[in-house]
Amino acid sequence: MLTLPLVEVAGEPRAMGRAHGEALRAAIRDFVAERVRAGELFVRQRRRGDFLAAAAACLEQLAAWDPEGWDEHQGIAEAAGVDPVALYAAANLTDVRDVACFRPCASAEREGCTAVLVPATHSATGAPLAGQTWDLNPPDVAWVIALRRRPKRGPPTVSVTCAGCPNLIGINAWGLAFGTTNLKVHGVRPGIPYLSLLHRLSRCRDRGEAGAVLAAAPRAAAHSYWLADPAGVEDWECTALQARRRAGNAPLARTNHCLEPALAADEDEPPTASSRARLARAEQALSLAAAQPLGIGDLQRLFADRSAGGDSINRYPEDESGTATNACAIVEPARALLHACRGPADRGQWRALSAA
Repeated sequence: MLTLPLVEVAGEPRAMGRAHGEALRAAIRDFVAERVRAGELFVRQRRRGDFLAAAAACLEQLAAWDPEGWDEHQGIAEAAGVDPVALYAAANLTDVRDVACFRPCASAEREGCTAVLVPATHSATGAPLAGQTWDLNPPDVAWVIALRRRPKRGPPTVSVTCAGCPNLIGINAWGLAFGTTNLKVHGVRPGIPYLSLLHRLSRCRDRGEAGAVLAAAPRAAAHSYWLADPAGVEDWECTALQARRRAGNAPLARTNHCLEPALAADEDEPPTASSRARLARAEQALSLAAAQPLGIGDLQRLFADRSAGGDSINRYPEDESGTATNACAIVEPARALLHACRGPADRGQWRALSAA
């Protein structure tokens, strides 16, 4: 059973970064070395651009757009003894390599993720629930951690992320929760990559503030972003240039292809069989929630689903697709609580972690 280590930091942004870097120095160095190698190989095979130069261009924009996030990133790099540009490239691998190639690029890994959003009307707890699997390169499971931050200013946060990275999937003490799935849409540019966007969202009061930040951000590439707070849930389908919001009283599901026709027209490739199958399975489960409201255990079982083999929501390394479920997370905004595990939902030990 895979366990989820917890790192706790507090103070000013640079101090939190340094504490993070000191606690995980060896792991961060390994993470950066492996991901930079993979990113440079990906770009070189396509004979386009410069992986680290693309990261440097994005990191320069972060300094102006979110000085606090930039400062915390610098602290991690300093304490871990790694180059801040290399760390930024590693943390934001998928976006940075697309920027380096000047277009979204399909990859052998077929990056995934399956997200579900449950409004209070369909929740067994009587309050909104949300969660997702985080699927990427199978070796990345070695670097998955839980990160609890207690900043000097702003809300405490708890999230699932990777060693050396800011908040990825998580929640703050005000009950604002956030996550993402990857999309491949034309129009990439040097800008703010997804991890820096999520980290900035972690300081927002509620979905209204977070949605405004998302819509106005100079985004580098396409992703969907989900938001949940004690009042409800919503999903944003974003490219570098457009942002479309989905919300309402019905449950929502999301995988790795566009659902907005206008954005789908600019996708780099047709939806994969995996993305279609995972979306169908998640929507099937959510369609029953009006009659049988969903609880934490129901979402954990959904994230463990293997009904479609290698195209299932729960993805194993032995499927040999180049992608595996490296973490799962479920949030209870009304309680500022994160339930998370490292690895697939049926192979990881679930932990309940409070942001309060």
